[in-house]
Order: sequence, then structure tokens, then C-alpha cells
Amino acid sequence: MNAETKGAPAAEAFVMGDLVQYGEGAVVSRTIVKQPTGTLTLFAFDQGQELSEHTAPFDAVVEVLEGEVVLTIGGKAVRATAGQTVIMPANIPHAVKAVTRFKMLLTMIRS
Repeated sequence: MNAETKGAPAAEAFVMGDLVQYGEGAVVSRTIVKQPTGTLTLFAFDQGQELSEHTAPFDAVVEVLEGEVVLTIGGKAVRATAGQTVIMPANIPHAVKAVTRFKMLLTMIRS
């Protein structure tokens, strides 16, 4: 594997959500793969935690692994639960708020 990995097992099956743990009153993140062309980052949000509105210069894909989140993308609220995926287009303001404790895998596509 050419990717720089951070403790994720290579060439074997694993449960992605098990690689990041919740922190009380916190947002916890862990970069799993980091490449010039993109990254995979796991997040665990405690209930009520949020990331304020911001933009990114690249498309991003949010895969909800556990719980429930509201993503606000370009002013539109998008509710997502475990097993659902949301695409966030580049350069569109977005925010994240945990309805319940939730975990997500964020795939950032840089090229």
C-alpha cells in the first residue's frame, strides 16, 4: 500500500468506526490515510458538538458510521444517519452538528 496509514490494518478487514473513540464533550479526529490526492479522516462527535461553518477547496464525502448528524451545506440542512453518505461540494460553506453521538469517515478528494 502506497498510502501513509495511521494504525489502520492493511490488507485485512476491520471495522472503521473502531479506530476512533468518543471523548466527552469533544470532537475527536484521526487521520487514517494521507496522500497528496486525498485523505481519509475519522471523526467521533459527542452529542451536541459541532464544527462551525467553513469551506474547503475540495469535494468531500461524509459516510456516517454511527449515530445521527445534521450537515448544513450551502444553507440547506441535511440530516444523515448510520449507513448514509453525503457529498459536500468544494467551495460551498458547510457546518456539522451532532444530533446524537456520531462517527463519520470523511474522504477528501484533492484531485
